[in-house]
Order: sequence, then structure tokens, then C-alpha cells
Amino acid sequence: MRAFTSARYTVPLGPHSYPMDKYRLVPERLLAEGTLTQTDLHEPKAATRDDVLCVHTPDYVHGFINGSLERKAMLRIGLPWSMKLVHRAFAVLGGTIGAARVALEEGVAANLAGGTHHAFADHGEGYCIFNDLVITSRKLRAEGVARRFLIVDLDVHQGNGTAALCQADPEVFTFSMHGENNYPARKEQSSWDIALPDATSDEQYLDILAQTLPQILERFSPELVFYQAGVDVLAGDRFGKLALTMNGVGERDRLVSEFARHAGLPLVITLGGGYARDLDRIVEAHCQTVRMAGFAVRSKQGKENSA
Repeated sequence: MRAFTSARYTVPLGPHSYPMDKYRLVPERLLAEGTLTQTDLHEPKAATRDDVLCVHTPDYVHGFINGSLERKAMLRIGLPWSMKLVHRAFAVLGGTIGAARVALEEGVAANLAGGTHHAFADHGEGYCIFNDLVITSRKLRAEGVARRFLIVDLDVHQGNGTAALCQADPEVFTFSMHGENNYPARKEQSSWDIALPDATSDEQYLDILAQTLPQILERFSPELVFYQAGVDVLAGDRFGKLALTMNGVGERDRLVSEFARHAGLPLVITLGGGYARDLDRIVEAHCQTVRMAGFAVRSKQGKENSA
């Protein structure tokens, strides 16, 4: 399975709650354990300003690039501005665009970052600057390579920016399964929202997801699936209130990967959030997502070879 990553994904923040080092550690672990090889990893081509402007307002885009956004706007994003942060934002977008192109050809691909689902047209928030999921979908549509997209957002926080940006687009179906009593306080309306109570367990979560995914295809016929695979659903996450185990999160990832495979739909994986106090736990959960997707690919190839 091919994946996109870059040294540009990691920028210095100083003392901060955002686990920036995970973007370096996840590909390192996947390489060390043999899940991915060097030939599987690709340096993304940075997105362009025009790519971003297909979704975000000129004032916001130019203000962020030039470092002239008001202090309040940067506080809402939650990350300190720097030119390296600007370069990172465009590199991450390029990673999701690149992964989508590969997925359309090969069935599945990952961006080892991304899933920036809290970014709205005119502002960023919640550590999200530009909305990579929506930008990529609009770019692919403009190029005529795909038109209808399903966004499966399983981060513990509702994908409010994604929902708002896609509400008027009948060719994007947004599904968000998230913590009911969690950020953002004001939820947007996705195509389908499932709000979960605090301390939702593996059994409850997986039962709901397994029932819901097939029903989505009864309501919508996508050509490509984006999977926002946030791991802040893990029990004990600083910013999450659910109670999934590591095995439960792995089963969640397997369900999504198998759902896409059985439906014959290309799958694009983005990492999303994860804020456990133990950085190793975050890294392991993200690596597990990639392993599960890779297993689905190998399973499909094995069946094709034996047919």
C-alpha cells in the first residue's frame, strides 16, 4: 500500500498539546516493522494556492500565508504561526490529493497526516487550517476523475467544517460518528450524524458502525471514500470521552477498510486526531489503521490470485 509523508509534516511548536512528533514517528514505525517499505512512501507535491482557493476565502488564505491573520484567528486554529506551518499546510494537502490519485488507481492509499475536518471556508479551528478532504474532492471533480464522494469521519470530534462546506453539495455524503458531549460545542449538520454518549464501549461503537456503513450505500452511491481515522476515540484520550480499547479501534479500522473493499470503492485514509498522554499509544493506534488497510489490500489480492 502506498502512503504519503514528509519531513515538512513536522514543525516545531514549543510546549504544546498537539502531538506533532507523531507525523515523524508513524512512518518510522511502519518502516521498521515492515508494514511499509521505502518504495511505498512518497513525498507529496505541495498543493497550490488555487487548490486552496476552490474552498477557502481569499482573505483567509492570503492572511494565513502572509502571517497577517488576527491573533484571535490564530488562537482559534490553536497553532503558532510560522512560515514552516504554512509550508506544512500545503504539503499535507498535497499528501491527501496524492493519496486520492493513487487510491483511484490502486484501491487504497494513505496520507500519514491530514483529516483537517474543522476548517471552514473563512477560518480554521481545532488545529485545522485548510480542509484537505473537501479541497481534494473538489479538485478531483474539477479534473473529471471522480464526482461523488463519501466522507467517513470517525474522529471523536464532529467534522463540523467538512459538514458545513458540503451541506449544499448533493454529490458529497458526510458521515460523522462522534462524541455527543465534545468539541465542537455547536455541531453542524452532516448528511448523517451519530452522536455517542460518554464512555461508549467497543461493543456499542462497533455494533452501530457495522449496521450503519451498509445503510449509507442504500442512500448514496459514491465513487471514492475518504476515511478520517482519528484515534482520539481511545479510552483516556485527553480530548475524547469515549472508551474504546486499542483492539476496538483496530476493529473499527477493519470494518471501514472491508466496507470499502467489498463495495469496490477506492479508499483514502487520513490520520485525524489523537491526544493520548502517552505518545507511543497515539503512534501505535495510527499504525494499526494503516496495517488494517494493508491487510484488506492483501486479502483482496490473494482472492484475485486464487480465482
